[in-house]
Amino acid sequence: MTVSDPTRLVADADVLAADLLVGGQARRVMDHIREHDWLALLASDALLDDAEAVIADISGPSLATDWRDRIDRECHLVAHPDGDHPALASAVAGDAGHVLSFDEQLTGARAGVALRKYTISVRSPAAFLAVFDAPALYEATVGDDYSGPDRDPRQ
Repeated sequence: MTVSDPTRLVADADVLAADLLVGGQARRVMDHIREHDWLALLASDALLDDAEAVIADISGPSLATDWRDRIDRECHLVAHPDGDHPALASAVAGDAGHVLSFDEQLTGARAGVALRKYTISVRSPAAFLAVFDAPALYEATVGDDYSGPDRDPRQ
């Protein structure tokens, strides 16, 4: 079994696009990632290309290009084989502990069975928000007392 790092997360293209365009639970979960420098957002170029295409289709190429410039600075890029699901492959390649997605095919039981050799949790943003405990995760992984968020998620 491959052991993953619970402080490394992947947001699927739908969550990345919803964070920018809709807000709601996608924005809340992404804000948690952005406000803690000890959490890492991982993505492959293929994953970011998918999200950028969705954003361009909905809001135009200018916003999509601006978003891509920003997200490229926020993400830790990982590589994976062509043809793999971008979010899942990014998580496996980057030893991520969590994938955030609205795709019910990824959050369902069948995907869980397929991923059982990895310690990757695939959850919707709402499900992740229900269990995310920043102080407990920080203390378990970093080892110090949690002093709260250390970055402004809006910058």
